[in-house]
Amino acid sequence: MHEPNQSPPKRGPLRITVPSRADGFLRQFTALIGGPLGRRSDPGRVDPGFFSVERVIILMTTVGALLMLLAKNPCRVSGWGGNNPYVYACYSDWVPLFGARGFADNPWAPFSSGAEFEYPVLMSAVASAVASIVPHSVANRSLMYFDINLLLVAILWMLTVICTVRMTGRRPWDAAMIAIAPGIILAGSINWDMWAVALLAGGMLAFARKHTVLAGVLIGLGAAMKIYPFFILGALLVLAVRTGKFKTFWVTAGTAAATWVLVNLPYALAFPDSFMHFFNFSSERGAGFSSFWHAWNVVAGKNPGLPIFEADQISRYGLILFFLCCVGVALLGLLAKQTPRLGSMAFLIIASFVMVNKVYSPQFIVWLIPLFVLALPRWREFVIWMLVEIAHFYGLWNYLDSFSAEDPIKTFPETGYVFLVAAHMLMLAYLMYLVARSILDPRRDPIRAVGQLDPLAGEFAGAPDRFTLRGLLPGKRKLKNLQGANSD
Repeated sequence: MHEPNQSPPKRGPLRITVPSRADGFLRQFTALIGGPLGRRSDPGRVDPGFFSVERVIILMTTVGALLMLLAKNPCRVSGWGGNNPYVYACYSDWVPLFGARGFADNPWAPFSSGAEFEYPVLMSAVASAVASIVPHSVANRSLMYFDINLLLVAILWMLTVICTVRMTGRRPWDAAMIAIAPGIILAGSINWDMWAVALLAGGMLAFARKHTVLAGVLIGLGAAMKIYPFFILGALLVLAVRTGKFKTFWVTAGTAAATWVLVNLPYALAFPDSFMHFFNFSSERGAGFSSFWHAWNVVAGKNPGLPIFEADQISRYGLILFFLCCVGVALLGLLAKQTPRLGSMAFLIIASFVMVNKVYSPQFIVWLIPLFVLALPRWREFVIWMLVEIAHFYGLWNYLDSFSAEDPIKTFPETGYVFLVAAHMLMLAYLMYLVARSILDPRRDPIRAVGQLDPLAGEFAGAPDRFTLRGLLPGKRKLKNLQGANSD
């Protein structure tokens, strides 16, 4: 016990959790390397030399990026024409958009009056900036456009991994899931989604370190790339209601909203038609591949008794369902015994959006993987999920290839496509169930199991409950009294 006039002793480095000891699934595969790490070791407190956890995971991400390049190499060699992107499952939006949206002739085409580019303003800026550095003297300009975008995605992938390592507290090895995720290897180079992923990861790290203004700026920039980073504000609102610390929420949310407006307003004023094209396109498009709505319409097309959902119906029903899901997550957060973790609620909200949205593009998996790592870092569930997503990924491209197949026998069956869509949605639903269960029963939460409350909580960390809905549930004593009355 220190003297009153003395400062408390400084705490040393925290002992980190080792996957080979803490994760039963991984422990089974350590026999070939001599078994799990010994219990007398002191990871996190002993200097590992050059090969720190962060550096090792960066090396793993580098391998993942090379595998991503290898997965797209058939199209890099043979081209993206014809059915090559489907046969080799190497499709990317970057190459067709480079020519079809005018980037080849005018790199800043989206910022022209009347231009049609179906992406948010900051993503348009990235697409244009990359196009502007592709020289006209190159023979295959679309290939260089693809390669530069892929290099940037690899860098953003590493940034996401580094942010995750630094906000997982005693479990930095959880970020290895992101580093070698097959979902990112296969789908990370389809579109520019990794920009939003990295910005959200940076925003969550800033929030965890109590830099609420910076967190809001990064979240707002991420939302200017893809709308989904905004949804994390719903999780922050639940924490604010529960702890009564509304200032933290309003600073972060207000900064995020202001950042989004500052990015979008000049574009909206200068090119209103181009600005509105993204919103018009989103509302008017029909059911996207791999979504529940598209799978339903495929089945309904073969069964005249079932209704087919049109674009406006899907938009309306999807919005209602997402609102109900958000209400459900809020109730879950306010009914939980302990204040729920930010990562858990963020995963549930964004997974709900993906589940009910009219579009479930293959690249949306890159949104979910980092959030899953923050919500429920279990290797067994992760491996099973990735296996399901791999099957769905290749099944989708075979299904698209079947549209141009001349021989009906060689076409991919629609029943197979519907089955794979159902499988990858049911798997995501199962993961959501496990995360919700860990909120209601903290003993099932692997983050709390190592003595952490919430490494992402930031200003909310350690705050006592000010408002919950637990009083609406009958306590154990009341339940016993009711059971006793019923037995009389």
